[in-house]
Amino acid sequence: MVKLAKTFRDFRPFHALVLGDFMLDTYTTGRVKRISPEAPVPVMEVLKQESRPGGAGNVVLNLAALGATVIAVGRIGSDREGAELKRLLHGADTTALLVEPHYKTPVKNRLIADSQQLIRVDFETITSLSPDVEEAIIAHLKRLIFQVQVVALSDYGKGFLTHRLIAEALQIAREARVPAIVDPKGADFLKYKGATVLKPNLSEAYAAAKCPSHFPLDQVAKELTSLADILLITRSEAGISIFDAEGRQSDFPVRSKEVKDVTGAGDTVLAMICLGFANGLDIHLAAQLANIAAGLSIERLGCVQITLSELAQRLLEYDSDTKIFDESHTYALHQVLQGKRYSLLVLERGQVMTTALFRTIRQLSSQGDQELILYVRDSQPNDEFIHLLSSLHDVDYIILQTESLKNLCNAIHPHEIFFLEQDKTVRLDQVKEWVDSLLPQRLE
Repeated sequence: MVKLAKTFRDFRPFHALVLGDFMLDTYTTGRVKRISPEAPVPVMEVLKQESRPGGAGNVVLNLAALGATVIAVGRIGSDREGAELKRLLHGADTTALLVEPHYKTPVKNRLIADSQQLIRVDFETITSLSPDVEEAIIAHLKRLIFQVQVVALSDYGKGFLTHRLIAEALQIAREARVPAIVDPKGADFLKYKGATVLKPNLSEAYAAAKCPSHFPLDQVAKELTSLADILLITRSEAGISIFDAEGRQSDFPVRSKEVKDVTGAGDTVLAMICLGFANGLDIHLAAQLANIAAGLSIERLGCVQITLSELAQRLLEYDSDTKIFDESHTYALHQVLQGKRYSLLVLERGQVMTTALFRTIRQLSSQGDQELILYVRDSQPNDEFIHLLSSLHDVDYIILQTESLKNLCNAIHPHEIFFLEQDKTVRLDQVKEWVDSLLPQRLE
């Protein structure tokens, strides 16, 4: 887990391209109090209805939540649902999301009462791309491929990802040396040959390999490993299994506190694997991080997006070294603190653990509505002291270098700043002014 913590801190912003079936997920929530007199079915009183991007759209949101700049390539209908879907893909580049006049944007409406899904109603017409649209998409891919570090193919079987489009997309990515991660659909996996990573779920893998359910998983994998550099099989609550080209198997169990809903967990895994490849991670490290993210996802109802901040919080439960940030980890720290308030406690050179310091940390952390960050103003801090601080539950993060602190304070101002002077906690007034004008003088 130590290596996972270091890997997390080394994440950098990246650009991704998502190619696939975009749809609108609608959630109609309410309560059931009676059975219909017309038929033995529950009557649901609707309390709320909301829509979110589904299918490849959920992959886009997952990638954006992990700090990616995302280009969406797909199609929507010239209808109200298509316009709503495009609006909800906020922050993504949707210029390559083509509007097809006679195509109906797919909609999945989930009816939920008392946190339980009663039924799902789908509105869709599955149609293949016309040759003209297919040519336009391929032209877009050839132009866009050099702007991204990773490509995600999200196939939901709605007709957009034709055999030709898949083959062209994988070839374009391979020629540009951009990894292509494929989330497949159906039983014909030959069309995905040439993918960097092929990511079916367990039932899809068995169906594609034409193997009965009692067959061992490694035998199933033998039928599929020739199609991609890496075969990654998601197994719901059982985690992830990875097979390389030689058939070597690695298993990674998922870690979650409670399984509420596995909907969208596959999209979370896809996004995390994309992040891993974009940052040059080994697939096994990426899979472990994907499992942690998926564990967070299945603890909530519906499709959710896991942020780097949430991932860091869960990693903190496994390894306190995740708390320690230096100059090379500024981006990850900024992602962790997005939307949060924090207090800063500045510790002078030569500071050791004392009763006064421990008491100060406890008092500041008890405020509860903000994170506590310690800045150790020492070019060569004592390793034992740093790891002792990181082991304290009350300490959220530790910054080790002045430049990191400057970058953080300029981007996200601390709510309060404290110093420990002669074993007394001193609160600094006029935080903004100090950050803007006195920070370089005070801390260098």
